[in-house]
Amino acid sequence: MTGHDENGDAGRPRGRRSTTLKIAGLTLAGLLVLGAGTTGWAYWHLDNNIKSVDIDNALGDDRPPKAVPTPSADASTEASPLPAGALNILVLGSDSRSGKENKALGGGSSSGARSDTAMVVHIDAGRTKATVVSIPRDTLVTRPSCPLTSGGSTAVAYNSMFNSAYSVGGAVCAVKTVESITHVRMDHYVEIDFSGFAKLVNALGGVTVTIDQDIDDHDSHLQLKAGTRLLDGKQALALARTRHGIGDGSDLGRIGLQQKLVTALLEQISSTNLFTDPGRLYTVAEAVTSSLTTDTGLDSLSELVELGRSLKGLSADDVKTVMMPVVTAPSDHNRVVAKEPAASRLWKSLR
Repeated sequence: MTGHDENGDAGRPRGRRSTTLKIAGLTLAGLLVLGAGTTGWAYWHLDNNIKSVDIDNALGDDRPPKAVPTPSADASTEASPLPAGALNILVLGSDSRSGKENKALGGGSSSGARSDTAMVVHIDAGRTKATVVSIPRDTLVTRPSCPLTSGGSTAVAYNSMFNSAYSVGGAVCAVKTVESITHVRMDHYVEIDFSGFAKLVNALGGVTVTIDQDIDDHDSHLQLKAGTRLLDGKQALALARTRHGIGDGSDLGRIGLQQKLVTALLEQISSTNLFTDPGRLYTVAEAVTSSLTTDTGLDSLSELVELGRSLKGLSADDVKTVMMPVVTAPSDHNRVVAKEPAASRLWKSLR
Protein backbone atom coordinates (compact mmCIF):
# COMPACT_ATOMS: atom_id res chain seq x y z
CA MET A 1 0.00 0.00 0.00
CA THR A 2 1.04 3.57 -0.58
CA GLY A 3 1.08 5.68 2.54
CA HIS A 4 -1.05 8.54 1.31
CA ASP A 5 -3.87 10.48 2.91
CA GLU A 6 -7.13 9.23 1.46
CA ASN A 7 -8.67 12.65 2.01
CA GLY A 8 -5.89 14.51 0.24
CA ASP A 9 -4.38 17.73 1.53
CA ALA A 10 -4.89 20.21 -1.29
CA GLY A 11 -5.02 23.80 -0.26
CA ARG A 12 -3.69 23.26 3.26
CA PRO A 13 -0.77 25.55 4.09
CA ARG A 14 2.23 23.45 5.02
CA GLY A 15 5.88 24.31 5.52
CA ARG A 16 5.60 27.88 4.33
CA ARG A 17 9.24 28.72 4.99
CA SER A 18 10.18 25.58 3.08
CA THR A 19 8.12 26.65 0.08
CA THR A 20 9.56 30.14 0.03
CA LEU A 21 13.04 28.65 -0.06
CA LYS A 22 12.06 26.34 -2.91
CA ILE A 23 10.89 29.27 -5.00
CA ALA A 24 14.05 31.15 -4.12
CA GLY A 25 15.90 28.10 -5.41
CA LEU A 26 14.34 28.53 -8.84
CA THR A 27 16.14 31.85 -9.24
CA LEU A 28 19.26 31.03 -7.26
CA ALA A 29 21.29 30.33 -10.37
CA GLY A 30 20.57 33.75 -11.82
CA LEU A 31 21.29 35.60 -8.59
CA LEU A 32 24.54 33.74 -7.97
CA VAL A 33 25.96 34.14 -11.42
CA LEU A 34 25.11 37.82 -11.42
CA GLY A 35 27.66 38.25 -8.66
CA ALA A 36 30.08 35.78 -10.20
CA GLY A 37 30.10 37.49 -13.59
CA THR A 38 32.91 39.89 -12.73
CA THR A 39 34.65 39.12 -16.00
CA GLY A 40 33.30 38.66 -19.49
CA TRP A 41 34.69 35.13 -19.63
CA ALA A 42 33.01 34.07 -16.37
CA TYR A 43 29.64 35.40 -17.52
CA TRP A 44 29.99 33.78 -20.95
CA HIS A 45 31.05 30.43 -19.48
CA LEU A 46 28.23 30.23 -16.92
CA ASP A 47 25.65 31.50 -19.40
CA ASN A 48 26.69 28.82 -21.89
CA ASN A 49 26.49 26.11 -19.23
CA ILE A 50 22.69 26.33 -19.22
CA LYS A 51 21.02 23.80 -21.51
CA SER A 52 17.59 24.41 -22.96
CA VAL A 53 14.69 22.72 -24.73
CA ASP A 54 12.42 24.56 -27.18
CA ILE A 55 9.17 23.33 -25.66
CA ASP A 56 6.98 26.02 -27.23
CA ASN A 57 8.07 25.11 -30.74
CA ALA A 58 7.75 21.36 -30.10
CA LEU A 59 4.21 21.55 -28.69
CA GLY A 60 2.83 24.29 -30.92
CA ASP A 61 -0.69 25.57 -30.23
CA ASP A 62 -2.15 22.34 -28.85
CA ARG A 63 -1.86 23.56 -25.26
CA PRO A 64 -3.87 25.29 -22.54
CA PRO A 65 -4.12 29.07 -23.08
CA LYS A 66 -1.52 31.43 -21.65
CA ALA A 67 -2.45 33.60 -18.68
CA VAL A 68 -3.38 37.18 -19.55
CA PRO A 69 -0.29 39.38 -18.94
CA THR A 70 -0.48 41.76 -15.97
CA PRO A 71 1.43 45.06 -16.20
CA SER A 72 3.91 45.78 -13.43
CA ALA A 73 2.66 48.05 -10.65
CA ASP A 74 5.85 50.05 -11.19
CA ALA A 75 5.38 50.34 -14.94
CA SER A 76 5.03 54.11 -14.76
CA THR A 77 8.33 54.56 -12.93
CA GLU A 78 10.50 51.83 -14.44
CA ALA A 79 12.17 52.17 -17.84
CA SER A 80 11.91 48.37 -18.24
CA PRO A 81 9.07 47.22 -15.94
CA LEU A 82 9.37 43.75 -14.45
CA PRO A 83 6.79 41.12 -15.47
CA ALA A 84 4.00 40.74 -12.91
CA GLY A 85 1.59 38.23 -14.46
CA ALA A 86 0.66 34.82 -13.08
CA LEU A 87 3.28 32.16 -13.79
CA ASN A 88 3.39 28.36 -13.74
CA ILE A 89 6.76 26.61 -13.68
CA LEU A 90 7.28 22.85 -13.92
CA VAL A 91 10.30 21.89 -11.82
CA LEU A 92 11.77 18.41 -12.30
CA GLY A 93 14.57 16.56 -10.56
CA SER A 94 15.90 14.10 -13.14
CA ASP A 95 17.41 10.71 -12.34
CA SER A 96 19.32 10.69 -15.62
CA ARG A 97 22.09 8.07 -15.83
CA SER A 98 23.67 9.66 -18.88
CA GLY A 99 27.30 10.64 -18.46
CA LYS A 100 29.93 9.08 -16.22
CA GLU A 101 29.08 11.15 -13.13
CA ASN A 102 25.32 10.63 -13.29
CA LYS A 103 25.76 6.91 -13.90
CA ALA A 104 27.94 6.53 -10.81
CA LEU A 105 25.53 8.48 -8.63
CA GLY A 106 22.40 6.86 -10.03
CA GLY A 107 23.47 3.31 -9.41
CA GLY A 108 21.65 2.07 -12.47
CA SER A 109 21.73 1.67 -16.21
CA SER A 110 23.65 4.20 -18.28
CA SER A 111 20.60 4.75 -20.47
CA GLY A 112 17.19 6.19 -19.75
CA ALA A 113 15.92 8.70 -17.23
CA ARG A 114 12.80 9.48 -15.25
CA SER A 115 11.61 12.47 -13.28
CA ASP A 116 12.16 11.53 -9.63
CA THR A 117 10.73 14.83 -8.37
CA ALA A 118 7.98 16.92 -9.96
CA MET A 119 6.56 20.19 -8.66
CA VAL A 120 4.27 22.73 -10.28
CA VAL A 121 5.14 26.15 -8.91
CA HIS A 122 2.24 28.58 -9.39
CA ILE A 123 2.91 32.28 -8.80
CA ASP A 124 -0.18 34.49 -8.60
CA ALA A 125 -0.63 37.68 -10.60
CA GLY A 126 1.33 40.37 -8.84
CA ARG A 127 3.88 37.72 -7.81
CA THR A 128 3.32 38.15 -4.07
CA LYS A 129 1.65 34.76 -3.46
CA ALA A 130 2.59 31.27 -4.58
CA THR A 131 1.55 27.62 -4.37
CA VAL A 132 3.82 24.62 -4.90
CA VAL A 133 2.09 21.36 -5.85
CA SER A 134 4.03 18.08 -5.69
CA ILE A 135 2.92 15.35 -8.13
CA PRO A 136 3.77 11.81 -6.91
CA ARG A 137 5.85 9.98 -9.51
CA ASP A 138 3.76 6.81 -8.96
CA THR A 139 0.53 8.50 -10.09
CA LEU A 140 -1.19 6.60 -12.91
CA VAL A 141 -2.20 8.93 -15.75
CA THR A 142 -3.18 8.90 -19.39
CA ARG A 143 0.04 9.92 -21.09
CA PRO A 144 -0.76 11.87 -24.28
CA SER A 145 0.92 11.43 -27.63
CA CYS A 146 4.17 13.40 -27.54
CA PRO A 147 6.39 14.63 -30.40
CA LEU A 148 9.86 13.09 -30.63
CA THR A 149 13.04 14.90 -31.64
CA SER A 150 13.77 12.08 -34.08
CA GLY A 151 10.44 12.65 -35.81
CA GLY A 152 7.05 11.08 -35.31
CA SER A 153 5.41 10.84 -31.92
CA THR A 154 4.74 8.47 -29.03
CA ALA A 155 1.47 6.59 -28.72
CA VAL A 156 -1.14 7.51 -26.14
CA ALA A 157 -0.61 5.35 -23.03
CA TYR A 158 -3.32 4.58 -20.48
CA ASN A 159 -2.67 3.80 -16.80
CA SER A 160 0.94 4.84 -17.24
CA MET A 161 3.14 6.03 -14.40
CA PHE A 162 3.47 9.81 -14.42
CA ASN A 163 7.27 9.80 -14.44
CA SER A 164 7.40 7.63 -17.56
CA ALA A 165 6.56 10.70 -19.66
CA TYR A 166 10.07 12.06 -19.20
CA SER A 167 11.53 8.63 -19.93
CA VAL A 168 9.83 8.24 -23.31
CA GLY A 169 9.76 11.84 -24.51
CA GLY A 170 12.00 14.00 -22.33
CA ALA A 171 11.09 17.48 -21.13
CA VAL A 172 8.59 18.05 -23.93
CA CYS A 173 6.52 14.99 -22.99
CA ALA A 174 6.80 15.79 -19.27
CA VAL A 175 5.35 19.25 -19.90
CA LYS A 176 2.63 17.95 -22.21
CA THR A 177 1.62 15.28 -19.69
CA VAL A 178 1.39 17.79 -16.85
CA GLU A 179 -0.66 20.14 -19.02
CA SER A 180 -2.90 17.24 -20.06
CA ILE A 181 -3.76 16.21 -16.50
CA THR A 182 -3.96 19.73 -15.04
CA HIS A 183 -5.27 21.81 -17.98
CA VAL A 184 -2.81 24.44 -16.77
CA ARG A 185 -0.25 26.01 -19.14
CA MET A 186 3.37 25.58 -18.01
CA ASP A 187 5.04 28.90 -18.78
CA HIS A 188 8.51 27.61 -17.92
CA TYR A 189 10.43 24.41 -17.31
CA VAL A 190 13.39 23.89 -14.96
CA GLU A 191 15.32 20.62 -14.48
CA ILE A 192 18.38 19.69 -12.42
CA ASP A 193 20.15 16.34 -12.68
CA PHE A 194 21.91 13.94 -10.28
CA SER A 195 25.47 15.16 -10.61
CA GLY A 196 24.53 18.83 -10.40
CA PHE A 197 22.64 18.35 -7.16
CA ALA A 198 25.55 16.45 -5.60
CA LYS A 199 28.07 19.05 -6.82
CA LEU A 200 25.98 21.87 -5.36
CA VAL A 201 25.88 20.21 -1.93
CA ASN A 202 29.64 19.62 -2.01
CA ALA A 203 30.32 23.20 -3.14
CA LEU A 204 28.41 24.42 -0.09
CA GLY A 205 30.46 22.23 2.25
CA GLY A 206 27.65 19.72 2.78
CA VAL A 207 24.13 20.06 4.17
CA THR A 208 22.95 19.43 7.74
CA VAL A 209 19.72 17.42 8.02
CA THR A 210 17.91 15.97 11.04
CA ILE A 211 16.75 12.40 10.40
CA ASP A 212 13.82 11.15 12.50
CA GLN A 213 14.54 7.44 12.08
CA ASP A 214 17.34 5.08 11.05
CA ILE A 215 17.57 4.62 7.29
CA ASP A 216 18.86 1.48 5.60
CA ASP A 217 17.95 1.57 1.91
CA HIS A 218 19.86 -0.84 -0.32
CA ASP A 219 18.37 0.72 -3.47
CA SER A 220 19.69 4.22 -2.76
CA HIS A 221 22.78 2.81 -1.00
CA LEU A 222 22.10 4.94 2.07
CA GLN A 223 22.65 3.96 5.68
CA LEU A 224 22.09 6.67 8.29
CA LYS A 225 21.38 6.65 12.00
CA ALA A 226 18.63 8.93 13.31
CA GLY A 227 19.80 12.35 14.46
CA THR A 228 21.38 15.47 13.00
CA ARG A 229 23.87 14.64 10.27
CA LEU A 230 26.15 16.59 7.94
CA LEU A 231 25.72 14.97 4.52
CA ASP A 232 28.02 15.26 1.53
CA GLY A 233 26.68 15.44 -2.01
CA LYS A 234 26.42 11.71 -2.60
CA GLN A 235 24.65 11.13 0.74
CA ALA A 236 22.25 14.03 0.19
CA LEU A 237 21.34 12.67 -3.24
CA ALA A 238 20.77 9.21 -1.76
CA LEU A 239 18.48 10.75 0.86
CA ALA A 240 16.47 12.50 -1.86
CA ARG A 241 16.03 9.14 -3.63
CA THR A 242 15.28 7.05 -0.53
CA ARG A 243 11.88 5.44 -0.29
CA HIS A 244 12.32 1.80 0.75
CA GLY A 245 14.28 2.55 3.88
CA ILE A 246 11.55 4.61 5.56
CA GLY A 247 7.92 4.19 6.58
CA ASP A 248 5.93 1.96 4.25
CA GLY A 249 8.27 2.49 1.32
CA SER A 250 5.90 4.71 -0.64
CA ASP A 251 6.81 7.55 -2.95
CA LEU A 252 4.73 9.86 -0.76
CA GLY A 253 7.14 9.29 2.12
CA ARG A 254 10.02 10.23 -0.17
CA ILE A 255 8.31 13.52 -1.00
CA GLY A 256 8.46 14.42 2.70
CA LEU A 257 12.20 13.65 2.81
CA GLN A 258 12.80 15.72 -0.30
CA GLN A 259 11.01 18.71 1.19
CA LYS A 260 13.10 18.42 4.35
CA LEU A 261 16.30 18.18 2.33
CA VAL A 262 15.51 21.12 0.07
CA THR A 263 14.71 23.26 3.12
CA ALA A 264 17.99 22.31 4.77
CA LEU A 265 19.97 22.89 1.57
CA LEU A 266 18.55 26.33 0.90
CA GLU A 267 18.94 27.34 4.53
CA GLN A 268 22.60 26.39 4.11
CA ILE A 269 22.79 28.60 1.04
CA SER A 270 21.15 31.54 2.83
CA SER A 271 23.46 31.19 5.85
CA THR A 272 26.63 31.02 3.73
CA ASN A 273 27.86 34.47 2.72
CA LEU A 274 28.88 33.49 -0.78
CA PHE A 275 29.40 37.05 -1.93
CA THR A 276 32.40 37.46 0.40
CA ASP A 277 34.05 34.38 -1.12
CA PRO A 278 34.26 34.77 -4.91
CA GLY A 279 35.93 31.38 -5.33
CA ARG A 280 33.13 29.48 -3.58
CA LEU A 281 30.50 31.65 -5.26
CA TYR A 282 31.84 30.70 -8.67
CA THR A 283 32.00 27.00 -7.69
CA VAL A 284 28.35 27.07 -6.60
CA ALA A 285 27.29 28.95 -9.73
CA GLU A 286 29.20 26.45 -11.88
CA ALA A 287 27.50 23.52 -10.11
CA VAL A 288 24.04 25.01 -10.63
CA THR A 289 24.36 26.16 -14.23
CA SER A 290 26.22 23.08 -15.48
CA SER A 291 23.35 20.82 -14.37
CA LEU A 292 20.46 23.09 -15.34
CA THR A 293 18.07 22.55 -18.25
CA THR A 294 15.34 25.10 -18.90
CA ASP A 295 12.91 26.08 -21.62
CA THR A 296 14.20 28.63 -24.11
CA GLY A 297 12.52 31.43 -22.17
CA LEU A 298 14.83 30.94 -19.17
CA ASP A 299 18.08 29.81 -20.78
CA SER A 300 20.20 32.86 -20.05
CA LEU A 301 21.57 34.57 -16.96
CA SER A 302 19.68 37.76 -17.75
CA GLU A 303 16.35 35.91 -17.94
CA LEU A 304 16.99 34.06 -14.67
CA VAL A 305 17.91 37.31 -12.93
CA GLU A 306 14.78 39.03 -14.25
CA LEU A 307 12.66 36.18 -12.89
CA GLY A 308 14.37 36.50 -9.52
CA ARG A 309 13.77 40.25 -9.37
CA SER A 310 10.09 39.80 -10.25
CA LEU A 311 9.66 37.49 -7.23
CA LYS A 312 11.10 39.95 -4.70
CA GLY A 313 7.63 40.58 -3.21
CA LEU A 314 7.06 36.96 -2.13
CA SER A 315 6.93 36.39 1.62
CA ALA A 316 6.72 33.23 3.72
CA ASP A 317 3.22 34.09 4.92
CA ASP A 318 1.90 34.10 1.36
CA VAL A 319 3.27 30.76 0.16
CA LYS A 320 1.87 27.27 0.66
CA THR A 321 2.92 23.73 -0.25
CA VAL A 322 0.43 21.01 -1.13
CA MET A 323 0.45 17.60 -2.74
CA MET A 324 -1.95 16.67 -5.50
CA PRO A 325 -4.81 14.78 -3.78
CA VAL A 326 -4.51 11.05 -4.52
CA VAL A 327 -6.10 7.71 -3.61
CA THR A 328 -4.94 4.15 -4.10
CA ALA A 329 -5.29 2.99 -7.71
CA PRO A 330 -8.00 0.32 -8.05
CA SER A 331 -5.80 -1.60 -10.49
CA ASP A 332 -2.63 -1.58 -8.39
CA HIS A 333 -2.32 -0.96 -4.65
CA ASN A 334 1.28 0.17 -5.16
CA ARG A 335 0.14 3.07 -7.34
CA VAL A 336 -2.09 6.10 -6.87
CA VAL A 337 -4.53 8.06 -9.00
CA ALA A 338 -5.77 11.62 -8.70
CA LYS A 339 -8.57 11.97 -6.15
CA GLU A 340 -11.54 13.66 -7.78
CA PRO A 341 -13.06 16.18 -7.65
CA ALA A 342 -10.42 17.51 -5.21
CA ALA A 343 -7.55 17.32 -7.75
CA SER A 344 -9.53 19.12 -10.45
CA ARG A 345 -10.52 21.85 -7.99
CA LEU A 346 -6.87 22.35 -7.06
CA TRP A 347 -5.71 22.68 -10.66
CA LYS A 348 -8.62 24.99 -11.53
CA SER A 349 -7.52 27.34 -8.75
CA LEU A 350 -4.14 27.72 -10.47
CA ARG A 351 -5.45 28.76 -13.88
